[in-house]
Amino acid sequence: MTPSKIAVTVRIAGEEHTIRADVEPEHTKRCAKMVDDRIHEINVQTGLVDGDKAAILAALSITDEYFQAREEIEELRSEIAGRAEKLARRIEDDIPNLIPDLELGL
Repeated sequence: MTPSKIAVTVRIAGEEHTIRADVEPEHTKRCAKMVDDRIHEINVQTGLVDGDKAAILAALSITDEYFQAREEIEELRSEIAGRAEKLARRIEDDIPNLIPDLELGL
């Protein structure tokens, strides 16, 4: 069974839009606010009045941030995996040294 979609009305670039999604309404509102804020920011910076152009630039800007964040996450995952592997090797290397201590009850 598919989850029911929730309709939420949001205002983006001065226009109301009804969005149907299977997420919490607050999530949809946060997404819409981000888009609206970015369009406003672009309009202020560039003086654009054409809503379509501002929306396209906002979409490109948000997408760029998304891809940069994904790249950063991948770099962090790789770094964590490397550290975990290094730590596992150190533990494996130290196990023979621990066995005599365990046998002595230390």
